[in-house]
Amino acid sequence: MRRIHVAVSLLVLSLPVAAIHAQQARLLVAQKGLSSLGIVDPATGKVVASVAEGGVTGHEVAASPDGRLAYVPIYGNSGVGKPGTDGRNMMVIDIAARKVVGNVDFGHAVRPHCPVFGPKDGLLYVTTELDRAVTVIDPKTLKIVGSIPTGQAESHMLAISHDGRRGYTANVGPGTVSVLDMETRKTLKIIPISGETQRIAVSMDDKWVFTADQRQPRMAVIDTATDTVAKWVALEGTGYGSAATPDGRWLLMTVPGRNKVAVVDLKTMRVARSIDTLPDPEEVVVQPGGKTAWVSFPASNQVAEIDLKTWKMTREIATGKDSDGMAWAAEQ
Repeated sequence: MRRIHVAVSLLVLSLPVAAIHAQQARLLVAQKGLSSLGIVDPATGKVVASVAEGGVTGHEVAASPDGRLAYVPIYGNSGVGKPGTDGRNMMVIDIAARKVVGNVDFGHAVRPHCPVFGPKDGLLYVTTELDRAVTVIDPKTLKIVGSIPTGQAESHMLAISHDGRRGYTANVGPGTVSVLDMETRKTLKIIPISGETQRIAVSMDDKWVFTADQRQPRMAVIDTATDTVAKWVALEGTGYGSAATPDGRWLLMTVPGRNKVAVVDLKTMRVARSIDTLPDPEEVVVQPGGKTAWVSFPASNQVAEIDLKTWKMTREIATGKDSDGMAWAAEQ
C-alpha cells in the first residue's frame, strides 16, 4: 500500500500547475426557478452541485478573483420594475465546499441585482435598484463601505472599465445609462438611450460601452471619451446580454426573439455573423482565453457552449429551471 501511495503522490506532484487549476474551473449559473446556484464542471458538462438560497431568488452571480467564492445578490421573486418581493441581502457561497458561508444584509429592501468586482481595488460593487445606487462592499469583511448614486431608477446591470475608473449602469425603465466615477463615488452623467434599455458591456480597450435598445432592434455604442451615443448597430431583433472577446475584436450580443447570438465586428461596428441557438438566449459569458463562450437559456433550462473559432454551438448542458445569470470561476 505504501508503494501505491507514493506512486500516486508522485503522479500528482508531476502534474503541471495549469492542469490542476483547469480541473478546478467552474461555471456558475443562477438557477432562478430553483432558488439556488448551480455549479457546473465545464470539463464534463455536468452540474456537480446546486446550493440552496433559502427559498429566495438570486438572478446574477460573481466569482471572487481567486475562484473560491461566489456572491449571489438575492433580488426577489419579480422582474425589474414589476411588483413582487424586494430582496435585502447577498449570499456568499464557498464553491469547493458547496455551501453558504457568509451573508451581507443591506439593512432594508433594495433589490440587489448585479455584482461586479472592481478590477483594481478588489472591492465588490452591487446594483441596489430601490436605492438608485451601486453599493460598495469589502468582500474580505462583508461590510458595506460606501455607495455610488446612479440618479436613476431600475439601475439593473453594471459594467466597470478595465482601468477601474468608470462604472456604467443600464437603467431599464428610464432607458438611460449612468456614468459613474468609481474613485470619487459620484454620478458624472446620465445618457439617454431609448424608452427602455437592457444590459451593458465595456470594450476591452475601454473606448466603448454597449447597451441594447428594447424598443428598436439596435445596439447603442457609447463613446467613453464624450459619454454620448456615437453609433447604432442594427440587429435582427431586440438585443439583450452582451460580452466582448478578450482580443477586443468581437462583441457577442444575444437576440432572444430570433434565437440567435449576433457577432459584432468592433472594427466596423456591424454584425459580421449570427449564430443559431436554442430559444430565448439571454446572458453571455466569454471564458478566459477567448476560445469559448457560454450562453444561458432560461426558457429551456440550459446553458450552451459556443466555439469562438467555428462560431457554432458545440454543447448543451441542462443546468436547472430558469437558468439565467452566469460567472466563470477559476483559481489563478
